[in-house]
Amino acid sequence: MSKTWTPDSWRSMPIQQVPDYPDAEAVAAVESTLATYPPLVFAGEARKLRKQLARVAEGEGFLLQGGDCAEAFVEHHPDNIRDFFRVFLQMAAVLTFAAASPVVKVGRIAGQFAKPRSSPTETVDGVELPSYRGDIINETGFNSDSRVPDPQRMIMAYRQSAATLNLLRAFAQGGYANLDHVHQWTMDFLKDSPQGPRYRELADRITEAMDFMRACGVEPSKTESLRSTDFFTSHEALLLGYEQAFTRVDSTTGLHYATSGHMLWIGDRTRQIDHAHVEFFRGIENPIGLKCGPSMTPDELLRLIDVLNPDNEAGRLTLITRFGADKVFDHLPNLVKAVKREGHKVLWSCDPMHGNVVKAANGYKTRPFERILKEVESFFAVHRSEGTYPGGVHVEMTGKNVTECTGGAHAISEDDLSDRYHTVCDPRLNADQSLELAFLIADNIKKHRASLDASEIAPY
Repeated sequence: MSKTWTPDSWRSMPIQQVPDYPDAEAVAAVESTLATYPPLVFAGEARKLRKQLARVAEGEGFLLQGGDCAEAFVEHHPDNIRDFFRVFLQMAAVLTFAAASPVVKVGRIAGQFAKPRSSPTETVDGVELPSYRGDIINETGFNSDSRVPDPQRMIMAYRQSAATLNLLRAFAQGGYANLDHVHQWTMDFLKDSPQGPRYRELADRITEAMDFMRACGVEPSKTESLRSTDFFTSHEALLLGYEQAFTRVDSTTGLHYATSGHMLWIGDRTRQIDHAHVEFFRGIENPIGLKCGPSMTPDELLRLIDVLNPDNEAGRLTLITRFGADKVFDHLPNLVKAVKREGHKVLWSCDPMHGNVVKAANGYKTRPFERILKEVESFFAVHRSEGTYPGGVHVEMTGKNVTECTGGAHAISEDDLSDRYHTVCDPRLNADQSLELAFLIADNIKKHRASLDASEIAPY
C-alpha cells in the first residue's frame, strides 16, 4: 500500500472485478469528461451523514439502508422512484415509532449500477459470453454485442443518477415525507396484505400523536423533522475510474470526497487489503461501508479497520455482515469479539440478502424470506450475547409488487416466481415483504434494549 494517497494511487495496485474495455483511450476520454461534470452530492451532506452514523454507532439510532440490487436504465421512471421511496418511508416509520429509535435513511439508489460477479463469463446453451456487470458497464442481453463493456454507459449512469437525486430531494424536502401523510404512503396492493392492518394501526397512532401535539400548541407542519426528512444515497464503488472522476477537493476543508454518492462501500469480493479498492477508500472522507462475508477472519478485519479508519472515528466505518442464515453463529461472534476487544468504533449492520441466494427448481434465482428473517434474528442474538449494538440493516428491495423472493405473508412459492420476476440481477424483497421485515426489526430492537441495561451496552 502506497504511503502517499492520491485519487489515482489505486491505479498502481492489483484490482479485482474490473471490466475488460476494448478501447482504453475511449475509457480515459469518458473519465476526463466526467471529471468536468458537477458533483452529484456535496461534501457537507456526506459530513452530515457521517455525524448521524456516529450517533447510531454509539447506540442512538438505527441505519436503514436499502434499494435495488442493480439499477437499470430501462426502469428509470418517476413512478418506480416514488414507489421505492414510499415503502422506504413506511419501513422507517415502523422502525422510528415502534422501536422508539431515530432512523438514518440511506438508499441503494442514484448510483448502484455496477455489480461484482462470481465468474467473468457465463454460459447458456453452450455459448460463453462475458458476464453482465451492471448497466454502467454492459447490457443484460445475451449476445456478444450487448456484453461488450461500453465506457459511454458511464455518462448515462451519471445522468440517470442526477435525475433520480433531483426527484428524491424533492420528495424528501418538498412535503411528501411529511408525517401527516403517513396514511397516504400505503400502496394499493398493501391494502389486502397481512401487513396492511398492522401498518394502518401504527399510522393511526402516529396521527393521534400529531393531533395531540397540535392540541398542545405545537404545530407539526412548522417542525422541520416532522415535515421533511434527510435521505442519503449509497452504492458499491466498484468502477474506480468513475469514482475517481467524481472525487473532488472540498473547498471548506481541503479534503477529498467522493461526490458520486454520500456513502460508498467495498464489496466482499474487492476487500483485499493490498488491492485497489481499499487503497481508493482509505483516502476519501465519506462515511464508508465494508462487506464482511464468511471468508473474513478477525485478524483480516482488524487490519482493514486500521487502514480504513486509522483515527478510530465513529461514523466513518460501517461493517455490513453477510454470511447466510446458517452461518451467522459460526462467523459473527468472533468478529464482534475482536472488534470489541480492540475498542474500534464501528457501526454493525446486517445484510441478510447476499448469503441467502438459492436456485429454485424452475431455474429462477431466489431468496427464501424465512432465511432472510433468520439471519436478521441471528444478527441481533449475537449482539445481545456480546453486549454490543446491532445498528443497522442493509437490504435489496423495491416498491413494486414483484415475485422474486419466496415466502413472506403472501407465501410466494417457487411456482409464483415467474409472475413478476423483473430484477436484472439478484432477487429483491417486494413492498409487502419489506414492511414485514421492518416490523421484525422493530421487535428485535425493542427486545435488545429490554434485555440489556443501558449501562451494560457497549455500542461498538
